[in-house]
Amino acid sequence: MSIYLDNAATTFPKPESVYQAMDRTSREVGVAPNRGGYRQSLEAARVLFEARESLASLFGAADSSRFIITHSATESLNLAVKGLIRSGDHIVTTSMEHNSLARPLHAAESSGGCTVTWVNGDKDGYISAEDILSAVRADTRLVAMTHCSNVTGALNPIQEIAPLLRERKVLFLVDAAQSAGSVPIDLGSMQIDLLAVPGHKGLYGPQGTGFLYIAPGIELDPLILGGTGGASTGLTPPVQLPERFESGTLNITGIAGLKAGVDFVIAQGVEQIRRHEFFLLERLIKGLSSIERVILRNSDISKPRGSVLSFTIAGMDPAKTGFILDRDFDIAVRVGLHCAPLAHKTIGTFPEGTVRVSTGFFNTESDIDTFVAAVREIVGREGS
Repeated sequence: MSIYLDNAATTFPKPESVYQAMDRTSREVGVAPNRGGYRQSLEAARVLFEARESLASLFGAADSSRFIITHSATESLNLAVKGLIRSGDHIVTTSMEHNSLARPLHAAESSGGCTVTWVNGDKDGYISAEDILSAVRADTRLVAMTHCSNVTGALNPIQEIAPLLRERKVLFLVDAAQSAGSVPIDLGSMQIDLLAVPGHKGLYGPQGTGFLYIAPGIELDPLILGGTGGASTGLTPPVQLPERFESGTLNITGIAGLKAGVDFVIAQGVEQIRRHEFFLLERLIKGLSSIERVILRNSDISKPRGSVLSFTIAGMDPAKTGFILDRDFDIAVRVGLHCAPLAHKTIGTFPEGTVRVSTGFFNTESDIDTFVAAVREIVGREGS
Protein backbone atom coordinates (compact mmCIF):
# COMPACT_ATOMS: atom_id res chain seq x y z
CA MET A 1 0.00 0.00 0.00
CA SER A 2 1.37 3.42 -0.96
CA ILE A 3 2.31 6.01 1.66
CA TYR A 4 1.76 9.69 0.94
CA LEU A 5 4.04 12.13 2.77
CA ASP A 6 3.78 15.24 0.58
CA ASN A 7 0.95 16.99 2.40
CA ALA A 8 2.77 20.33 2.27
CA ALA A 9 2.11 20.30 -1.48
CA THR A 10 -1.46 18.97 -1.33
CA THR A 11 -3.16 17.10 1.48
CA PHE A 12 -4.25 13.61 0.46
CA PRO A 13 -6.59 11.89 0.95
CA LYS A 14 -9.37 14.36 1.57
CA PRO A 15 -12.10 13.78 4.15
CA GLU A 16 -14.96 11.74 2.71
CA SER A 17 -17.25 14.72 3.25
CA VAL A 18 -15.23 16.71 0.69
CA TYR A 19 -15.76 14.11 -2.03
CA GLN A 20 -19.45 13.86 -1.17
CA ALA A 21 -19.99 17.63 -1.20
CA MET A 22 -18.31 17.99 -4.58
CA ASP A 23 -20.25 15.08 -6.07
CA ARG A 24 -23.59 16.39 -4.77
CA THR A 25 -22.92 19.94 -5.96
CA SER A 26 -21.76 18.80 -9.37
CA ARG A 27 -24.83 16.57 -9.84
CA GLU A 28 -27.55 18.62 -8.16
CA VAL A 29 -26.41 22.25 -8.45
CA GLY A 30 -23.90 22.44 -11.30
CA VAL A 31 -24.61 26.02 -12.39
CA ALA A 32 -22.98 29.41 -11.86
CA PRO A 33 -23.71 31.38 -8.69
CA ASN A 34 -25.07 34.92 -9.02
CA ARG A 35 -25.92 34.42 -12.68
CA GLY A 36 -29.67 33.85 -12.47
CA GLY A 37 -32.77 34.26 -10.35
CA TYR A 38 -33.90 30.65 -10.71
CA ARG A 39 -33.65 28.22 -7.82
CA GLN A 40 -30.66 26.27 -9.07
CA SER A 41 -28.52 29.40 -9.38
CA LEU A 42 -29.72 30.62 -6.01
CA GLU A 43 -28.61 27.30 -4.53
CA ALA A 44 -25.16 27.82 -6.07
CA ALA A 45 -25.03 31.27 -4.48
CA ARG A 46 -25.98 29.70 -1.14
CA VAL A 47 -23.07 27.24 -1.43
CA LEU A 48 -20.72 30.15 -2.08
CA PHE A 49 -22.08 32.20 0.82
CA GLU A 50 -21.88 29.30 3.26
CA ALA A 51 -18.28 28.60 2.23
CA ARG A 52 -17.38 32.18 3.12
CA GLU A 53 -19.20 31.83 6.43
CA SER A 54 -17.20 28.70 7.27
CA LEU A 55 -13.96 30.51 6.44
CA ALA A 56 -14.96 33.44 8.65
CA SER A 57 -15.73 31.03 11.48
CA LEU A 58 -12.41 29.20 11.22
CA PHE A 59 -10.31 32.36 10.97
CA GLY A 60 -12.21 34.52 13.44
CA ALA A 61 -13.40 37.21 11.04
CA ALA A 62 -16.55 39.25 11.57
CA ASP A 63 -17.36 39.86 7.89
CA SER A 64 -17.34 36.88 5.53
CA SER A 65 -17.61 39.11 2.45
CA ARG A 66 -13.95 40.02 2.95
CA PHE A 67 -12.90 36.48 1.93
CA ILE A 68 -12.20 36.71 -1.80
CA ILE A 69 -12.39 33.29 -3.44
CA THR A 70 -9.43 32.56 -5.73
CA HIS A 71 -8.06 29.47 -7.42
CA SER A 72 -4.90 29.31 -5.29
CA ALA A 73 -2.68 31.05 -2.77
CA THR A 74 -0.59 32.08 -5.77
CA GLU A 75 -3.49 34.02 -7.24
CA SER A 76 -4.25 35.48 -3.82
CA LEU A 77 -0.69 36.73 -3.39
CA ASN A 78 -0.62 38.18 -6.90
CA LEU A 79 -3.91 39.97 -6.23
CA ALA A 80 -2.52 41.42 -3.00
CA VAL A 81 0.81 42.55 -4.46
CA LYS A 82 -0.38 43.80 -7.84
CA GLY A 83 -3.55 45.31 -6.43
CA LEU A 84 -1.74 47.27 -3.74
CA ILE A 85 1.79 48.23 -4.81
CA ARG A 86 2.48 51.46 -6.69
CA SER A 87 5.65 52.93 -8.19
CA GLY A 88 7.85 54.35 -5.48
CA ASP A 89 6.65 52.00 -2.75
CA HIS A 90 9.07 50.10 -0.54
CA ILE A 91 8.36 46.48 0.41
CA VAL A 92 9.98 44.28 3.01
CA THR A 93 10.02 40.52 2.50
CA THR A 94 12.25 37.58 3.41
CA SER A 95 14.67 35.10 1.89
CA MET A 96 12.36 32.21 2.87
CA GLU A 97 9.53 33.00 0.47
CA HIS A 98 7.91 30.62 -1.96
CA ASN A 99 8.08 31.75 -5.58
CA SER A 100 4.35 32.51 -5.46
CA LEU A 101 5.27 35.59 -3.43
CA ALA A 102 8.92 36.09 -4.38
CA ARG A 103 8.24 36.33 -8.12
CA PRO A 104 5.47 38.96 -7.96
CA LEU A 105 7.66 41.02 -5.63
CA HIS A 106 10.65 40.67 -7.94
CA ALA A 107 8.47 41.76 -10.88
CA ALA A 108 7.24 44.75 -8.89
CA GLU A 109 10.84 45.78 -8.32
CA SER A 110 12.22 45.06 -11.78
CA SER A 111 9.44 46.69 -13.79
CA GLY A 112 7.06 48.33 -11.35
CA GLY A 113 9.27 51.05 -9.97
CA CYS A 114 9.24 49.93 -6.36
CA THR A 115 12.09 48.69 -4.14
CA VAL A 116 12.23 45.45 -2.15
CA THR A 117 14.34 44.65 0.92
CA TRP A 118 14.97 40.94 1.43
CA VAL A 119 15.48 40.03 5.10
CA ASN A 120 17.59 36.90 5.54
CA GLY A 121 16.47 33.96 7.61
CA ASP A 122 18.84 32.02 9.86
CA LYS A 123 20.27 28.57 9.12
CA ASP A 124 16.96 26.95 10.04
CA GLY A 125 14.84 29.43 8.12
CA TYR A 126 13.57 31.56 10.98
CA ILE A 127 12.93 35.28 10.52
CA SER A 128 13.24 37.52 13.56
CA ALA A 129 10.77 40.29 14.30
CA GLU A 130 13.70 42.59 15.04
CA ASP A 131 15.17 42.09 11.57
CA ILE A 132 11.81 42.77 9.92
CA LEU A 133 11.27 45.96 11.88
CA SER A 134 14.84 47.11 11.25
CA ALA A 135 14.18 46.88 7.52
CA VAL A 136 11.07 49.07 7.69
CA ARG A 137 11.63 52.61 6.37
CA ALA A 138 9.61 55.79 6.22
CA ASP A 139 8.42 54.87 2.71
CA THR A 140 7.63 51.20 3.46
CA ARG A 141 4.14 50.37 2.20
CA LEU A 142 4.05 46.64 2.83
CA VAL A 143 5.69 43.78 4.71
CA ALA A 144 4.97 40.50 2.92
CA MET A 145 6.16 37.20 4.37
CA THR A 146 5.45 33.56 4.98
CA HIS A 147 3.95 32.39 8.23
CA CYS A 148 5.57 28.95 7.97
CA SER A 149 8.42 27.90 5.69
CA ASN A 150 7.57 25.22 3.16
CA VAL A 151 11.20 24.06 3.29
CA THR A 152 12.14 23.94 6.98
CA GLY A 153 8.82 24.32 8.76
CA ALA A 154 10.08 27.40 10.61
CA LEU A 155 7.09 29.22 12.08
CA ASN A 156 7.59 32.97 12.11
CA PRO A 157 6.32 35.38 14.81
CA ILE A 158 3.60 37.12 12.82
CA GLN A 159 1.55 37.74 15.97
CA GLU A 160 4.50 39.75 17.31
CA ILE A 161 5.22 41.56 14.05
CA ALA A 162 1.65 42.56 13.13
CA PRO A 163 0.84 45.07 15.89
CA LEU A 164 4.24 46.75 15.53
CA LEU A 165 3.61 47.25 11.82
CA ARG A 166 0.14 48.59 12.56
CA GLU A 167 1.72 51.22 14.82
CA ARG A 168 3.95 52.26 11.92
CA LYS A 169 1.02 52.29 9.46
CA VAL A 170 2.70 49.58 7.36
CA LEU A 171 0.43 46.96 5.78
CA PHE A 172 1.02 43.28 6.51
CA LEU A 173 0.53 40.48 3.96
CA VAL A 174 0.88 36.95 5.31
CA ASP A 175 1.30 33.81 3.19
CA ALA A 176 -0.35 31.11 5.31
CA ALA A 177 -0.08 28.29 2.78
CA GLN A 178 1.77 26.04 5.22
CA SER A 179 0.02 27.05 8.43
CA ALA A 180 -3.69 27.55 7.80
CA GLY A 181 -5.62 24.62 9.21
CA SER A 182 -2.88 23.36 11.51
CA VAL A 183 -1.77 26.56 13.26
CA PRO A 184 -4.36 28.83 14.90
CA ILE A 185 -4.92 32.08 12.99
CA ASP A 186 -7.40 34.57 14.44
CA LEU A 187 -8.01 37.54 12.19
CA GLY A 188 -9.96 39.26 14.92
CA SER A 189 -6.89 39.68 17.09
CA MET A 190 -3.75 39.20 14.99
CA GLN A 191 -3.95 42.50 13.03
CA ILE A 192 -3.19 40.91 9.66
CA ASP A 193 -4.19 43.13 6.74
CA LEU A 194 -4.03 40.55 3.95
CA LEU A 195 -4.04 36.77 4.37
CA ALA A 196 -3.43 34.40 1.44
CA VAL A 197 -4.43 30.75 1.81
CA PRO A 198 -4.83 27.81 -0.59
CA GLY A 199 -7.76 25.45 -0.23
CA HIS A 200 -5.95 22.24 -1.10
CA LYS A 201 -3.41 22.06 1.73
CA GLY A 202 -4.30 22.36 5.42
CA LEU A 203 -7.94 23.20 4.72
CA TYR A 204 -8.39 19.76 3.09
CA GLY A 205 -10.28 21.16 0.13
CA PRO A 206 -9.68 20.43 -3.56
CA GLN A 207 -7.06 21.92 -5.82
CA GLY A 208 -8.11 25.04 -7.68
CA THR A 209 -9.46 26.78 -4.57
CA GLY A 210 -8.12 29.41 -2.19
CA PHE A 211 -8.84 32.83 -0.79
CA LEU A 212 -7.45 36.25 0.01
CA TYR A 213 -8.74 37.93 3.16
CA ILE A 214 -8.79 41.72 2.89
CA ALA A 215 -9.10 43.63 6.16
CA PRO A 216 -11.41 46.65 6.45
CA GLY A 217 -9.85 49.85 5.15
CA ILE A 218 -7.60 48.13 2.60
CA GLU A 219 -8.13 49.20 -1.00
CA LEU A 220 -6.93 46.99 -3.86
CA ASP A 221 -7.28 47.06 -7.62
CA PRO A 222 -8.75 43.88 -9.12
CA LEU A 223 -6.33 41.44 -10.70
CA ILE A 224 -8.76 40.56 -13.52
CA LEU A 225 -11.84 42.27 -14.90
CA GLY A 226 -15.01 40.80 -16.31
CA GLY A 227 -18.51 39.70 -15.49
CA THR A 228 -19.52 39.45 -11.85
CA GLY A 229 -23.19 38.58 -12.24
CA GLY A 230 -24.30 41.98 -11.01
CA ALA A 231 -23.63 45.69 -11.49
CA SER A 232 -23.58 45.03 -15.22
CA THR A 233 -24.57 48.48 -16.46
CA GLY A 234 -21.08 50.01 -16.60
CA LEU A 235 -17.63 49.18 -17.91
CA THR A 236 -15.98 49.46 -14.50
CA PRO A 237 -16.05 46.70 -11.87
CA PRO A 238 -18.35 46.96 -8.85
CA VAL A 239 -16.90 48.51 -5.72
CA GLN A 240 -18.48 46.16 -3.18
CA LEU A 241 -16.85 43.03 -1.81
CA PRO A 242 -16.50 40.27 -2.70
CA GLU A 243 -17.81 40.82 -6.26
CA ARG A 244 -15.15 43.41 -7.07
CA PHE A 245 -12.47 40.72 -7.12
CA GLU A 246 -14.40 37.69 -8.40
CA SER A 247 -14.84 38.24 -12.13
CA GLY A 248 -15.75 35.17 -14.13
CA THR A 249 -17.63 32.02 -13.26
CA LEU A 250 -16.52 30.57 -9.95
CA ASN A 251 -15.70 26.91 -9.42
CA ILE A 252 -18.79 26.15 -7.35
CA THR A 253 -18.06 22.43 -7.18
CA GLY A 254 -14.59 23.10 -5.81
CA ILE A 255 -15.95 25.73 -3.44
CA ALA A 256 -18.40 23.18 -2.05
CA GLY A 257 -15.45 20.90 -1.44
CA LEU A 258 -13.54 23.74 0.19
CA LYS A 259 -16.43 24.39 2.57
CA ALA A 260 -16.55 20.71 3.50
CA GLY A 261 -12.80 20.71 4.12
CA VAL A 262 -13.01 23.82 6.31
CA ASP A 263 -15.92 22.32 8.23
CA PHE A 264 -13.83 19.18 8.77
CA VAL A 265 -11.00 21.28 10.23
CA ILE A 266 -13.48 23.10 12.48
CA ALA A 267 -14.99 19.81 13.66
CA GLN A 268 -11.63 18.19 14.37
CA GLY A 269 -10.16 21.35 15.84
CA VAL A 270 -6.97 23.05 14.64
CA GLU A 271 -5.20 22.14 17.89
CA GLN A 272 -6.06 18.45 17.56
CA ILE A 273 -4.79 18.40 13.99
CA ARG A 274 -1.62 20.13 15.14
CA ARG A 275 -1.10 17.66 18.01
CA HIS A 276 -1.44 14.69 15.67
CA GLU A 277 0.97 16.12 13.10
CA PHE A 278 3.48 16.96 15.83
CA PHE A 279 3.26 13.49 17.31
CA LEU A 280 4.19 12.07 13.92
CA LEU A 281 6.87 14.72 13.38
CA GLU A 282 8.58 13.86 16.67
CA ARG A 283 8.54 10.19 15.72
CA LEU A 284 9.96 11.06 12.30
CA ILE A 285 12.78 13.20 13.70
CA LYS A 286 13.70 10.59 16.28
CA GLY A 287 13.81 7.84 13.66
CA LEU A 288 15.81 9.74 11.06
CA SER A 289 18.23 11.10 13.67
CA SER A 290 19.36 7.56 14.40
CA ILE A 291 20.43 6.89 10.80
CA GLU A 292 24.04 7.54 9.85
CA ARG A 293 24.58 10.05 7.00
CA VAL A 294 21.11 11.55 7.35
CA ILE A 295 21.35 15.33 7.74
CA LEU A 296 18.22 16.97 9.17
CA ARG A 297 17.29 20.62 8.71
CA ASN A 298 15.60 22.45 11.58
CA SER A 299 15.17 19.32 13.67
CA ASP A 300 14.67 21.04 17.05
CA ILE A 301 11.09 20.16 17.95
CA SER A 302 11.04 22.75 20.74
CA LYS A 303 11.16 25.65 18.28
CA PRO A 304 7.94 27.12 16.82
CA ARG A 305 7.34 25.11 13.68
CA GLY A 306 4.99 23.41 11.30
CA SER A 307 5.01 19.73 10.39
CA VAL A 308 7.46 19.98 7.47
CA LEU A 309 10.89 18.32 7.72
CA SER A 310 13.70 18.53 5.18
CA PHE A 311 16.72 16.23 5.09
CA THR A 312 19.48 14.97 2.85
CA ILE A 313 21.60 11.84 2.78
CA ALA A 314 25.30 12.63 2.64
CA GLY A 315 26.70 11.72 -0.76
CA MET A 316 23.30 11.20 -2.40
CA ASP A 317 21.35 13.61 -4.57
CA PRO A 318 17.89 14.24 -3.05
CA ALA A 319 16.32 13.46 -6.41
CA LYS A 320 17.80 9.95 -6.26
CA THR A 321 16.53 9.46 -2.73
CA GLY A 322 13.02 10.42 -3.74
CA PHE A 323 13.14 8.23 -6.83
CA ILE A 324 14.15 5.17 -4.82
CA LEU A 325 11.51 5.83 -2.19
CA ASP A 326 8.86 5.91 -4.91
CA ARG A 327 10.15 3.05 -7.04
CA ASP A 328 11.12 0.56 -4.35
CA PHE A 329 8.91 1.47 -1.40
CA ASP A 330 5.87 3.22 -2.93
CA ILE A 331 6.42 6.25 -0.70
CA ALA A 332 5.70 9.76 -2.03
CA VAL A 333 7.81 12.69 -0.83
CA ARG A 334 8.89 15.97 -2.41
CA VAL A 335 12.47 16.57 -3.52
CA GLY A 336 14.42 19.48 -4.96
CA LEU A 337 13.93 23.20 -4.36
CA HIS A 338 10.20 23.19 -3.49
CA CYS A 339 9.62 26.38 -5.54
CA ALA A 340 11.68 28.24 -2.93
CA PRO A 341 15.24 28.66 -4.27
CA LEU A 342 16.03 31.62 -2.03
CA ALA A 343 15.12 29.55 1.01
CA HIS A 344 17.51 26.80 -0.04
CA LYS A 345 20.25 29.37 -0.58
CA THR A 346 19.53 30.62 2.93
CA ILE A 347 19.92 27.23 4.60
CA GLY A 348 22.78 26.06 2.34
CA THR A 349 21.03 23.39 0.27
CA PHE A 350 21.03 25.12 -3.12
CA PRO A 351 21.03 23.95 -5.92
CA GLU A 352 20.29 20.29 -5.14
CA GLY A 353 17.66 21.01 -2.52
CA THR A 354 16.41 18.50 0.01
CA VAL A 355 14.04 15.62 0.54
CA ARG A 356 10.92 17.07 2.18
CA VAL A 357 8.59 14.98 4.32
CA SER A 358 5.27 16.48 5.38
CA THR A 359 2.68 14.69 7.45
CA GLY A 360 -1.08 15.19 7.41
CA PHE A 361 -4.06 14.31 9.56
CA PHE A 362 -4.57 10.97 7.81
CA ASN A 363 -1.01 9.73 8.24
CA THR A 364 -0.29 7.11 10.90
CA GLU A 365 2.56 5.92 13.12
CA SER A 366 2.94 2.98 10.77
CA ASP A 367 3.50 5.35 7.83
CA ILE A 368 6.34 7.05 9.69
CA ASP A 369 7.94 3.80 10.85
CA THR A 370 7.79 2.37 7.34
CA PHE A 371 9.33 5.54 5.92
CA VAL A 372 12.19 5.56 8.46
CA ALA A 373 12.88 1.89 7.75
CA ALA A 374 12.98 2.63 4.03
CA VAL A 375 15.51 5.45 4.49
CA ARG A 376 17.62 3.20 6.71
CA GLU A 377 17.62 0.52 4.01
CA ILE A 378 18.53 3.04 1.29
CA VAL A 379 21.49 4.34 3.31
CA GLY A 380 22.64 0.78 4.04
CA ARG A 381 22.53 -0.56 0.53
CA GLU A 382 23.88 2.59 -1.16
CA GLY A 383 26.98 2.42 1.05
CA SER A 384 29.26 5.37 1.73
